[in-house]
Amino acid sequence: MSYESILGLIFLALDISLQIAFVVRVLLRPHREPASRIAWVVVIVAVPLIGILAYLFFGETSIGRRRVERLRESIARLPVWADVATTDVMPLQEDLPQGYLHLFQAGKTVNGFDPVGGNRAHLLADSNVSIDSIVADIDVAKEHVHLLFYIWLQDNNGCKVVEALKRAAARGVTCRAMADCLGSRSMINSEHWQAMRKAGVLLARALPIGNPLLRPLRGRIDLRNHRKIVVIDNHITFCGSQNCADPEFRVKAKFAPWVDIMIRFEGPIARQNQYLFASDWMAETAEDISALLREPISSTQSGLTAQVIGTGPTVRYSAMPEMFETLLYSARRELVITTPYYVPDESMQAALCSSARRGVDTIIIFPAKNDSWIVSVASHSYYADLLTAGVRIFEYEGGLLHTKSLTIDGEVTLIGSANMDRRSFELNYENNILFYDRVLTKDMRQRQESYLANSSPVTIEMVESWSWQRRLCNNAIAMFGPVL
Repeated sequence: MSYESILGLIFLALDISLQIAFVVRVLLRPHREPASRIAWVVVIVAVPLIGILAYLFFGETSIGRRRVERLRESIARLPVWADVATTDVMPLQEDLPQGYLHLFQAGKTVNGFDPVGGNRAHLLADSNVSIDSIVADIDVAKEHVHLLFYIWLQDNNGCKVVEALKRAAARGVTCRAMADCLGSRSMINSEHWQAMRKAGVLLARALPIGNPLLRPLRGRIDLRNHRKIVVIDNHITFCGSQNCADPEFRVKAKFAPWVDIMIRFEGPIARQNQYLFASDWMAETAEDISALLREPISSTQSGLTAQVIGTGPTVRYSAMPEMFETLLYSARRELVITTPYYVPDESMQAALCSSARRGVDTIIIFPAKNDSWIVSVASHSYYADLLTAGVRIFEYEGGLLHTKSLTIDGEVTLIGSANMDRRSFELNYENNILFYDRVLTKDMRQRQESYLANSSPVTIEMVESWSWQRRLCNNAIAMFGPVL
């Protein structure tokens, strides 16, 4: 046998051994749906080199052992919620209808947060009003200001917040600001970031990437902190889909305006958002701010009941889809959803179809034009089954509908940063607030109705008229959902 033949056999044996090793790794990896395992095995076997490299970069949800250890150490230093929450902020069972208790019990299993009463809240009018409200609260802050954004741009609204933080730091308020290293890279690399640091604002980068070629050795590169959190003086917090940017969103101007929501809360619920911020901050810095969470919580006012739900790759697996599905199955009369990105797993798609089949008026609103063509195409593959089940689908035409909202029977609302896609389920750190309140949910429904007024219905006839090439593309891209 020639030298070339022997060498070829050696390379063939190495190639097969490497494929087998990665297939075994895929099969042994915990928390993988069967469809995801099958998809990765097919990719690795069909295109070995590309498949193995893809799996190294995108196949696992690890953020790195060191970062996991730091995060666990940070969480261990935080006080247990039940130890600092006093009974006067805990709602009595009769404060919540019996039919909704299980929703908040499911939420409690995620972070250990009980639903808390005594909160006031109002829905802000639009993106610009949201930023102006945040700035106004920063300008009257007395003790501290904490901000965390996935995207923070150097535009009008982004710079408004920069200047407000500098003013607050100058008058002695402790300001801590964190931004995702990928989503806010332009702000982090700008003169504004350095100006804030010089002004005394404490800064941190969430999930720094470092060398992109070496990053996969320390954890998946595209795991991101997608949260949008503002906490002021341990008593005021904001939650919604709003990034720190103008609605014109100039980095993707052709999809503008970005249509978002933000709700301003006052009361004990702010402390739960503070927990999320503290865990993220302490995992990325050497500063221990757990003392802020040990201050007594008290509330004598009446107000709505709310609960923070923070998820991510280091939180219980499947926590976010479990919450979505619990909410979907709880609707009895009406279910209205807005989400820009819809790439569900099979159980969530079934839950949404089930809602319509049991007679619930089920409405879902997507943007007509999406900034992610892959997500848009994948979403379309689910339309036929949804419409056949009786789900009413609308596409918003007044910009990119970025609002993530879910209302049930005019009484319960979930708002926050999580989309109904696999990235929010498994890869992103997300923050949401679940609340029970007829008045605020009515406001949310009115906002959802304003979206419907600017939307066009999608019918089963329209979907059936799509060409076979379009349907082939939709289904082929959606097939890779379990891989991505």
